[in-house]
Order: sequence, then structure tokens, then C-alpha cells
Amino acid sequence: MSISIMARAEARPNPDRAPQSRSDLPPALPFAQGVFTYHLIRVSRNRKTGPIPVTTTSANSCPPNCSFKGNGCYAESGPLAIHWNAVSRGKRGSSFDELLQEVATLRRHALWRHNQAGDLTPEAPGVIDAQLLTRLAMANRGRRGFTYTHYPPTTFNQIAIHNANRLGFTVNLSAETLAQADAYADLGIAPVVVVLPHDATKSTCTTAGRQVIVCPASTGNSDCLNCGICQQRDRAAIVGFPAHGSGASRVQAVFLRENLQ
Repeated sequence: MSISIMARAEARPNPDRAPQSRSDLPPALPFAQGVFTYHLIRVSRNRKTGPIPVTTTSANSCPPNCSFKGNGCYAESGPLAIHWNAVSRGKRGSSFDELLQEVATLRRHALWRHNQAGDLTPEAPGVIDAQLLTRLAMANRGRRGFTYTHYPPTTFNQIAIHNANRLGFTVNLSAETLAQADAYADLGIAPVVVVLPHDATKSTCTTAGRQVIVCPASTGNSDCLNCGICQQRDRAAIVGFPAHGSGASRVQAVFLRENLQ
């Protein structure tokens, strides 16, 4: 069963918000693509996730700095790309408020994944909308939601991500290299995941000696429903995802280029 309501959420300035004075925010420019669409399916048919609720967010939610954007992102090809395109064009999906209503009706303790494609909602390019993320975390209370983000961990984004994790909604920091994974782990604000070469099947370590466990769903040994490690906010291990999809070679190239320097 999926939620398919023809509605979209638009990011608008909030007159009740205090003026931003944070040095890490970008210049106050209009956010040209400030309309976002969210789609939730209650029972995923994805072999890797297993039959759990999964959401998709329109492509304009993705941060401009992601090295995989237009360069091997797994969601930009195959059947998922068709679905993602429909959500991004507003042909499928709902508003953010409607998404929250659906999340709040998921059964207690349900494991669910936010954003099989797409990212956290921004308030400006490169800046997570902390208010919306907090509202999502609150709707998730009593449930086991998790997601990943490629947004850069600026001071403002760190606060938003840390707060969501504190409220029980797991946001994993997505690293593109082992060095970046170490840097993200050093922040101590959220669990970390990292891309790996396409043929990775065994655990490895970062330069700093942190354990990197290969995602069991990637090796066919389990699925998200029966694993749930990415939802564990206090885990010490970094979860590694072998590059996959038609753009796997380009994703792997990003990993290897950085880690061979």
C-alpha cells in the first residue's frame, strides 16, 4: 500500500524565525527549487530493505555538494529512477505535513527508512531545514526511523542532525571516502556510513582504526528488516555500502581517487 496524494510542500521564509546570523550559512538568496514532494510506501518490495515502510523525496532535496549527484548515484538509474522522477515532478507524493501524519500512524516500534532516494529537506542550498527535521523526529517518536544525509556537517547542520538523533530519529552521515568517514566520526554527532569499492565483501578499517562493516543487505546475507544496524544511533562501527547500480564505477572512482591520495 502506498501513499500517493497530489500535493507538494513549499519552502517559504518563516516570519516568526529569528534572523540568521550564523557564519556558516550561505548568502540569503531565493531558493529557486523550494517545492518538495514526499512519497511513502508502507511495504517495500525492495530486496535490500525488506518489507518495511520506505519514503522517497523529490530530487531537489539533494545537496549540491554530493559527488555522486549526476555521477553514479544508484537512484538515478533503474526502476527506482522512474519512481523518483515521478515524485520529483509531483506526479506522485504528498506534502510534508501529510508525510508526518503518515509516519505518526506507523505501528509502534516499526523500523522504517526515510529517503531511499532524495535527502533531508533544505531551507537553502546546502542547509538542512532544522525545524522540519525536528518535526519529522517528533512524528517518529515510538518508531525506529532512520536515514542518511550527504549534507555537509557545517555547524548549523551538525546541530540539526545531532538534535534529530537525540530525539530518536537516526540520521547517518554519508561519507564518500574512509578519510571523510573518520572526520565525520570525530564529530561525535551521529553514526557514519561510507561508500566502498563495488567488490567489497569483508570488513575493513579506516586509517584511524575504526571498524567498517559491509552492509549485510549488500552481500545478500540479510535485509534492513532483519538487520537494523543503520538505525542504531550509538553504534561504534561504520557501515560500508559497496558501490552498486549502473554508475558503480563512477562512485568507486570517487572513493579510490580520494583514498589513494
